[in-house]
Amino acid sequence: MLRHLRTTVRHRSAIILWHHHNHYHRSAKYNPPKTANPPSPPKPPKAPQKPQTFTFHDVTWEDSYPWMSSLQDKVAMRHMDMYMEQEEKYTEAVMSDTERLQTKLQSEMASRLNFDLSTPPLRWGPWLYYRRVEEGKQYPVLCRRLASLNEEFISHKSPSSGFDFTSGKRIEQKLLDYNQEAERFGGYAYEELSEISPDHKFLAYTMYDKDNDYFKLSVRNLNSGALCSKPHANRVSNLAWVKDGQALLYVITDENKRPYRIYCSMIGSTDEDVLLLEEQDENVYVNIRHTKDFHFVTVNTFSPTFSKVFLINAADPFSGMNLVWESEGIVHCVLEHHQGYLYLFTDAPKDGQIVDSHYLLRSPVDSSSNPRIWENVFIADQNLVIEDVDFCNSHLVLITREGRKYGICSVALPLPGWKQAVHLRELQPHFLPLPKHVCNISPGPNYDYYSKTMRFTISSPVMPVAVVDYDLSNGKWNIVQQQNMLHERTRILYGTALSSAIAEKTTNVKFSSMNDVKSEDGNLWNDLSEFYACEHHDVSSYDGAMVPLTIVYSRKNRKDNQSPGLLHGHGAYGEILDKRWRSELKSLLDRGWIVAYADVRGGGGGGKKWHHDGRRTKKQNSIKDYISCAKYLVEKEIVQENKLAGWGYSVGGLLVASAINCCPDLFRAAVLKVPFLDATNTLLYPILPLTAADYEEFGYPGDIDEFHAIRKFSPYDNIQKDALYPAVLVSSSFNTRFGVWEAAKWVARVREQTIYDPKHPILLNLMIDIVEENRYLQCKESALETAFLLKTVDS
Repeated sequence: MLRHLRTTVRHRSAIILWHHHNHYHRSAKYNPPKTANPPSPPKPPKAPQKPQTFTFHDVTWEDSYPWMSSLQDKVAMRHMDMYMEQEEKYTEAVMSDTERLQTKLQSEMASRLNFDLSTPPLRWGPWLYYRRVEEGKQYPVLCRRLASLNEEFISHKSPSSGFDFTSGKRIEQKLLDYNQEAERFGGYAYEELSEISPDHKFLAYTMYDKDNDYFKLSVRNLNSGALCSKPHANRVSNLAWVKDGQALLYVITDENKRPYRIYCSMIGSTDEDVLLLEEQDENVYVNIRHTKDFHFVTVNTFSPTFSKVFLINAADPFSGMNLVWESEGIVHCVLEHHQGYLYLFTDAPKDGQIVDSHYLLRSPVDSSSNPRIWENVFIADQNLVIEDVDFCNSHLVLITREGRKYGICSVALPLPGWKQAVHLRELQPHFLPLPKHVCNISPGPNYDYYSKTMRFTISSPVMPVAVVDYDLSNGKWNIVQQQNMLHERTRILYGTALSSAIAEKTTNVKFSSMNDVKSEDGNLWNDLSEFYACEHHDVSSYDGAMVPLTIVYSRKNRKDNQSPGLLHGHGAYGEILDKRWRSELKSLLDRGWIVAYADVRGGGGGGKKWHHDGRRTKKQNSIKDYISCAKYLVEKEIVQENKLAGWGYSVGGLLVASAINCCPDLFRAAVLKVPFLDATNTLLYPILPLTAADYEEFGYPGDIDEFHAIRKFSPYDNIQKDALYPAVLVSSSFNTRFGVWEAAKWVARVREQTIYDPKHPILLNLMIDIVEENRYLQCKESALETAFLLKTVDS
């Protein structure tokens, strides 16, 4: 839990929707329709050029399309609207011969969708909380039931309509209908934060106000369902309950979306909200969260030069803030409290030396030393890395990584009162069972501090995502939600329905070593490795660094030495590349495609050095790692030559586009989704607010060396002239962190400077803003991408 609560936290509360399928489709290639006289290919639109010259650090360059980002220029925006309409028509014309294929693909993908739209119930205290979608409605409803009235809770349909005829009581309580929220916010319901008070009486949540481009705070009384008269704040970025739910702390941002003020609002009071902190330095950011036992609220303040953690007593929020920890630079630091001890999970430098992974510190709450003395909990083990930690009253849970192998282990609390650090094995950790090929483990909300059951989300390239409850007292585990793709109709599994069958085959798990834990029977996990293979390779990059490459393919439909391939990449912010099973990729796998994932430098899973070796002035390492993996796939005949495509999302789009600039003939096609393409202009002249973390990742253009590095890796500034580029589909949206103008400028310049070939179209697809909220629109977008790849690569 702690690793994912970074210094700036943005999470979404949304239904977890896993995808499934009804049957396996035959392997099929894309075959364009046959006509006697094929029509001439459509001509791409030509964007108006309005050249402008820029100079920085004695470097001068010309940009022909800066008008596309002139958001305050009404004439320019009218031209932009007309140009985007032309792009939309061009994309439709180019893809018109795939309409039947798109329909077929959309049908395939829609057949894998889950129709029982409810999240698994989350127990907190006496209540079971869950979200469900009512028939015919676009947005979910947040509900709860008393667990005592419905112990054997299988789904929201049983008992029907939330009425228990045995007890004669209506056991479901609707807390918040997001369809009604959509009416409040112009037909659009996008929630960012959602926090129920520890006494279960109030819900504080923030909804996106599309017209004003900020998140608006509301507090709802859960007994009456009415909105509270206050607080009603705008531009809210963080929430934390105090005084057992009688008061709420919240953080607001300035006009540049920098979190800088903390307020305290007494629920039910008519008094003005009290300002507790204001950071006037525009380089300092503020973040708050409550400890899991609700005894304290931690205040993180950070800038490019420092990180600090303060403590507020939740019982008396007006008693001031106490500084408990500080470090130089921006570091990850999350503080938790357990029975009189503060625990700090951080990757801050030790004794002035940069560390490669996170470590856990502890200090007594009532420590009188100044500065506070922190003790290491564990002796560092290079072979066993702690990726994340979570607490409950009885156990400390660690997510570990040994090479590429992930694990979950629990340690009984309280820890011994030793003054010195110990090896983890001395605390007799219990490693819990996991399936094969785990690529990521994420702690669930785990709100109930006093429960011995913890929830985790387990991801694998060859297993539908599993939401699993582990009983830390005995090691037993239950899958509470997962698609079963081996059945004709997907079964969404809840509560005790599946666990009874599994419990018969699992016993108490007490392991002293991670290597003792055997991968569980794939049938228990609905593992698909019988049908889809997952292989791990190590690829030598240009400088000898070994880059992890994961390859997935259909055992039945793979064509030796003839398979087309899709290579995913990200490589930024130290984030782990998303390698989880995605049902939309099944349509490619079943047509004989190879799907590969390159864990390049700059991303996660390899420690801080791996991250730092792929950022700022070392960003070229990420790009060269990706190119090395692409060449490996072709040279080892895993993917057929001239049949390799690239795929990148957001900053992954920068990675793939830069690789194309370096080696355009290496790729046959690429899909870039809401990509970051115009790095120089975005970092020098940001239109949308950037954070310190963004500059830490890509570089500060004020530094001359970093400016030259940015110029070198910026895709928009390094398009090869008179080269034949692969076919590229660029999807963007007006409601995205990297503006649609970045995609439009890159598309226009590629067409302007490279060789035109109608078989290698450069397409711009403008997505609808609500795609993320609508599963069927997601299917439509995925069908378009897949049809594009089949048309341009597999034809």
